Amino acid sequence: MSLLLKDRVYTMEAPTAKRGVYPLHGYKLGLYRLPIKLDEPIEIQSVHDGMKNTFAMDTYADRIYATYSWKEENMPDPDAKGYEQVELNITVEIVTGEVVDIIYQIFPIEKFGDPQWVKDYRKKADHFAKMIIDTILRNTILADKMVESLVKSEKISEDDALKKLEEMTPLAKIVPDAKPIPVIKEEKPEAGGKVGQEWKGGGIKPGPIDVEYKVKMGQSAPFKTPANYPIKTWGRVGADNGIMGVWGEFVSVDYDICIADGGCIDACPVNVYEWFDTPGNPASEKKPLMAREPDCIFCLACEGVCPPQAIKIFEMK
Repeated sequence: MSLLLKDRVYTMEAPTAKRGVYPLHGYKLGLYRLPIKLDEPIEIQSVHDGMKNTFAMDTYADRIYATYSWKEENMPDPDAKGYEQVELNITVEIVTGEVVDIIYQIFPIEKFGDPQWVKDYRKKADHFAKMIIDTILRNTILADKMVESLVKSEKISEDDALKKLEEMTPLAKIVPDAKPIPVIKEEKPEAGGKVGQEWKGGGIKPGPIDVEYKVKMGQSAPFKTPANYPIKTWGRVGADNGIMGVWGEFVSVDYDICIADGGCIDACPVNVYEWFDTPGNPASEKKPLMAREPDCIFCLACEGVCPPQAIKIFEMK
């Protein structure tokens, strides 16, 4: 990826950086702007489906998220005294529209539980981010669009444009059948229930939390905490807090049920939660945010004290 549009690639280190209207709060940033257009939902779905067996893929509206994970060990023998292992990851965000922007951020290693023994973390994360981008550009429908753009802008043949794209993406993994014919699926209601967001608003949603929310609600845009930890959400509608859905993959709270009693904050022994404002939500104008979700020890204390039973803890496997 080091060769891709090298005159338009920027990396920087700063507490805050901005590109256009997208504020990014992080550390090392990689920003790429491609001269191609990708604004049809069916095309976005095709990129997602083509890479879903290679990376952990998520989509929301005009954005595609691709995550690569790898493991680090502090010594080669897992049976040796003092052996430690940590799983790290890097996420690339593709913002679609009139042009395609590709963004990645390298967060401090402390985000993964302070494994200070990891060597060359930023260098590896940067390499893997570029590998994700190269792989997506070489294998998906973005490859066809890049070739078309090169043919028009540089007045070269399609074969020469394809060769140039290959030179631009040296870290690409080859993924067979990564250009699926996208099919828009029609959701069919299950017997006795509804597909998608069940709660339609209008007052406080009755508890308890539906433990099957991950299959009944569509996944929505993640919420980034002030420390840049992305909290996954399901069933969130818009940004006005009218229907907030369920937040948290392991420490899960249905915010349309939550009445901000505060018992979960007091009960948690490791300070997973902190207050944040949610003006406009019918149930309460503030919520306990699972800002330190990875710190959860799965003691179930918060789940047990919640009056409307809005919390469900899922232990990480």
